[in-house]
Amino acid sequence: MIYNLAIYIYVSAVRLAALFSKKVSKMVKGEQEAFTVLKQKIDPQAKYIWFHAASLGEFEQGRPLIELIRKRFPQYRILQTFFSPSGYEVRKDYKGADVVCYLPLDTPRNVRRFIDAAHPCMAFFIKYEFWRNYLHTLCCRGIPVYSVCSIFRPQQVFFRWYGASYRNVLKCFAHLFVQNEESVRLLEKIGVKNTTIVGDTRFDRVLEICREAKELPLVAAFKGDNHQTLVAGSSWAPDEDIFIPYFNAHPGMKLIIAPHVIDESHLLEIEGKLKRPAVRYTQAKEADVQQADCLIIDCFGLLSSIYRYGEMAYIGGGFGVSIHNTLEAAVYGVPVFFGPNNYKFREAQGLKACGGGLEIQNETDFQQLMDRLLSDTAYLSTSGKAAGDYVKNNAGALDKIMETVKF
Repeated sequence: MIYNLAIYIYVSAVRLAALFSKKVSKMVKGEQEAFTVLKQKIDPQAKYIWFHAASLGEFEQGRPLIELIRKRFPQYRILQTFFSPSGYEVRKDYKGADVVCYLPLDTPRNVRRFIDAAHPCMAFFIKYEFWRNYLHTLCCRGIPVYSVCSIFRPQQVFFRWYGASYRNVLKCFAHLFVQNEESVRLLEKIGVKNTTIVGDTRFDRVLEICREAKELPLVAAFKGDNHQTLVAGSSWAPDEDIFIPYFNAHPGMKLIIAPHVIDESHLLEIEGKLKRPAVRYTQAKEADVQQADCLIIDCFGLLSSIYRYGEMAYIGGGFGVSIHNTLEAAVYGVPVFFGPNNYKFREAQGLKACGGGLEIQNETDFQQLMDRLLSDTAYLSTSGKAAGDYVKNNAGALDKIMETVKF
């Protein structure tokens, strides 16, 4: 079979790459250890629901479903697998799962060993995970497997003339919960009709995070009664080169920066660009933050709660590989800035369309939009409300999934 030949070639390429890349080496080692993890931690008498996510972003889409299932059906245990170290290394201690490990590559032998050891009663593959041997084996064994938050585009192999033999992999799913109407139309053209449009579970997730947002006394003390606070989340140097000069030139506003990379060299780089008093979160006391105009968040885990303290938000990454999570900010009803590399993100396009997302191409765009937001309270309010309403109006994916899946 051509697919299996390609997988074996891929396995060889990955092992070769592991000699030169620490990230790939971690992945290879983790896959090799997965069978040991399963042997040690899987209870043969328990029923496991298996969730697979390639990386961290996909995990966050599956996470709301995991936590709802645990709440409603505590009799099941959860197995969570990852393909990428960027997901596994961050969530390997995730308390919502009973077992967390890497997913071995999709060779026939690996698949048999893995499913024999894990013996799942059902499986959920998140977004773009279409491993042929895993899906075929699950289907043949009568184990229902669901695709969650998947998106299909005409350019994908399933819809090309040369992808006809690979289309059958989609028929292994008991149901596909997709994000949009285009996906349903594309699937129907190739004979796949067991679909439901549910949208994106991340909308449900950020609403839950918003409801459970932490009170952060230091951040509240920093903000005080200032009503012109910009929260910049997951920022990179190109982003900081845009919003920091504006902040330096506008003494009436305050700035909270939560950079994507938190290391000493980047923190010093940020401090070097600032021309107004700044303080690092982990080094500050209440008296310090009250004297500062910029608060630098030099730790992880707080950003989703920090957005609540801003009147507007800037999401980093749009001048690099891609933007980060816009919904975590939009849920608080604030207008959201981001750079031009956002076209792959449906939520960014939705925010732009409703007026809650503000795309910028350069520093001039940012200056003009910020000037308007700071001077026109009606525009600020309208833009923020549009962002918040967009999140609320697109929630509900979890209920639609739970109505269809038979537990």
